[in-house]
Amino acid sequence: MAIVKADAYGHGGIVITKTLSKLGIRRFGVATIQEGVALREAGIQEEIIILGGQFPEQLADLVHFQLTPVISNVDIVEHLVPLVKNLPRPYPVHIKVDTGMARLGLAPQSISSLLQSNDFAQSLVLQCIMTHLADADNENTENTHGQVRVFQQMVDQLKKKGLPLPLLSVANTAGILFHPTSHFDIVRPGLMLFGYPPAPRGDLAVELKPVMRLTTNIVQIRTVEPHQPLSYNGIFKTKRKSRIAVLPIGYANGYSRRLSNKGAVLVGKTRAPIVGRICMDMMLIDITDLPDVQQGDEAVLLGNQGDRMITALDLASWQDTVPYEVLCNLGPRINRVYVSKE
Repeated sequence: MAIVKADAYGHGGIVITKTLSKLGIRRFGVATIQEGVALREAGIQEEIIILGGQFPEQLADLVHFQLTPVISNVDIVEHLVPLVKNLPRPYPVHIKVDTGMARLGLAPQSISSLLQSNDFAQSLVLQCIMTHLADADNENTENTHGQVRVFQQMVDQLKKKGLPLPLLSVANTAGILFHPTSHFDIVRPGLMLFGYPPAPRGDLAVELKPVMRLTTNIVQIRTVEPHQPLSYNGIFKTKRKSRIAVLPIGYANGYSRRLSNKGAVLVGKTRAPIVGRICMDMMLIDITDLPDVQQGDEAVLLGNQGDRMITALDLASWQDTVPYEVLCNLGPRINRVYVSKE
C-alpha cells in the first residue's frame, strides 16, 4: 500500500499515484476523504484507503467515490451501514487496532465483537486489520516488539474464535526498514518511496535515493557594507563588505522561517549560508566567497548540485524537525517538473 497522503509528501499526489499505478501498485493510502476524492477525480481507479478518522457527514462522499475507510471508531459503523446496506455487495473496510500508539484505533479485545455484530456482518466486508507503529525508527526496539506482540496476540485470538482473517498490515516505512517481524501481508511505505529514511541511521536494509530537487535562481545580487542589518528585525549584520544574493522563495512556498541564519543552499557547487530572516517570498544568502556567481545562476535548496548535496535530513536537523515536515511543507506555489528516467 503506497502512502501518498499530504500530496505524496509534497511531491504531487496525482502524478506520483499514477506513476506508481503503472508500476503495479494497486492500493494507495491517503489521510482524508478530500485527498481520496481528488485522486478519483483525476481518474485513478485503484483501491484508495482513507487512513485518518472520518466524520459522519463525510461518509456519503466516501461511498459515492468508492473509497475504503479505515475504521478506528465503532460509532462510524452505525453511520456507514445505512449508506451501504442496499448495495449489491458488502462494502469493503479496513480496521485499525491500537497496539500502543494511543492515537486512532480500536482496543484489540473489541475486534471480535465488532466483526460478529449484525450490522457489520450483513453490510461490510473486512479486507485488512492494521495497526501503526509509534517508535519503529528508534534503535531501541522494545516498544516496537511490544506492539507487534500485541497485534499477533489479537490475531491468535481471532483464529481461536474461528473468525476468518483478512490481510494484516503493521509496517510503515520504519517497520519495513528495521523490523522484518512487522511485515505481515501488506506493508505501507511512505517517506521511503521518496528516498528518505524516517531518521538518520546506518543500518538501512536498502539503499534510498532522494527523488526531489528544489531549485530556484538568483533574482538579484547586491553589495553591502560592513555592519549592515539584513532582512526583517536585523537579526544578521554583515561583518565585512559582502555580496548578498536574493532568492525568490520563502516560507509561503514552504521553505521554513526556522532556517533563518541556520540553513544553507548550494550555489556554484558550494554551500552558501542563509543570512537574515527568511521572508514570505524571498530569502538572502551570502555569496561573498563566490565571486563568479551571477544573477540568474541556479541555487539548490534541496538535492544535488554536481557532487554536493543538501538532503531533507539536513534541512530537518537545521530546524529541529523531521524530514516528513520538510517535504510536506512544500506547497502549491512551487512548480513541479517531472523527469522520466525511462
